[in-house]
Amino acid sequence: MTYTKDYPRIVIVGAGFAGLYAAKELRRARGLKTVIDRTNHHLFQPLLYQVATATLSPADIAQPIRAILRGAKNFQIFLSDVEEIDIEGRQVRLSCARTFSYDYLILATGAQHSYFDHPEWEEVAPGLKNLSDAIAIRNRFLRAFEKADQAVDIDEIRALTTFVIVGGGPTGVELAGSMMEIARNTIADEFRNIDPRLSRVILLEAASEILPAYPQQLRVKTVQMLQRIGVEVRTLAKVTAIDAHGVSIGDAKISTRNVLWAAGVRANSLGRQLGVPLDRAGRVKVGPDLSIPSHPEVFVVGDLATVVDAKGQQVPGIAPAAIQMGRYVARQIIREANQGVLAGQLERSSFIYSDKGKLATIGRASAVAQIGGIRASGWFAWILWLLVHIAFLIGFRNKLMVMISWAWSYLTWGRGARLITESPNDKSSADSRQTA
Repeated sequence: MTYTKDYPRIVIVGAGFAGLYAAKELRRARGLKTVIDRTNHHLFQPLLYQVATATLSPADIAQPIRAILRGAKNFQIFLSDVEEIDIEGRQVRLSCARTFSYDYLILATGAQHSYFDHPEWEEVAPGLKNLSDAIAIRNRFLRAFEKADQAVDIDEIRALTTFVIVGGGPTGVELAGSMMEIARNTIADEFRNIDPRLSRVILLEAASEILPAYPQQLRVKTVQMLQRIGVEVRTLAKVTAIDAHGVSIGDAKISTRNVLWAAGVRANSLGRQLGVPLDRAGRVKVGPDLSIPSHPEVFVVGDLATVVDAKGQQVPGIAPAAIQMGRYVARQIIREANQGVLAGQLERSSFIYSDKGKLATIGRASAVAQIGGIRASGWFAWILWLLVHIAFLIGFRNKLMVMISWAWSYLTWGRGARLITESPNDKSSADSRQTA
């Protein structure tokens, strides 16, 4: 059975790693391709924490979607939210009042913060998922020292210069290490009324160890490297309350004005519109070909999907996995489009995840890495981390600017993006996230 048209209509929702790499793979494919995203840029999320800690500027890790797909045939790009997905009618309705019909739909809308049934914590403990979040955290972090320099009460100064990060995954580890280095080195001599070197950075993890997905050897090394630069690591520390005055762990309370959330994620709410099984985090349970039950024309990829691949391994929610998923579904579509058959009429191979390794940086010349059978820590792992992240950045300008920024930071301990871009009278980081 062939198409009733000369070409398939392909709609991609989300231009993160999965959506963007699917679009890039489809550049030369037959069909009309539509990319829909609520922002106009692709964001390199693994370096988002470096914007939050003033090492990089937002433009260094983001690239306009139109620039990336410039020259690609039969592509149209829409800046809009998706309001509704009609699976049976094969339509996507946007908040801008446009409706798109599709023959193939790729959903790659990613994940957002999960506060474990405590949505009230979000206002006082911002997370890190987009550029607005990063700018809000940078403003909060830098302003804390400015407020401490003006304060006269010693307890208030201590609370302002205590930074608590909830969550001991890669984001929490990288934030903690970077913040401690700034306090102890970058701004150590810039204040007259406080000593930033006396700041505390506390990393809380509810489980028994940080970086649970990493080998035991690297978890131990990570704790040692964090402690060496002054970060306090507390495991089995389940947060029970967060407010404007601190964090509670059972009956114990840490007095702080600065709490950051790096603990949990939940899938984008669009997955609930599909009418298919979800996991506890709201991720869509997809089949071996990453499509949803009874609808081979609908693929769900990236952080929105929960995937057990053909080898029986759970696919992690990291950038390399999302890239592989995006490329895989694009190749399935191209194969079927070239044959002129309807979605799913050709037998599809099962998705197989190729583990490219795990990398996390703790600070200057300090990282942990697992690549294949290689496990490394310290300077060598840090060099691997640098090379891998440069390789995956989109755009030559971004690669160049990031390399220059990193070289400057390494040679001088400097942070070139230490700008507070909010009014001193802003009441909350939530306000700044909306206006940044």
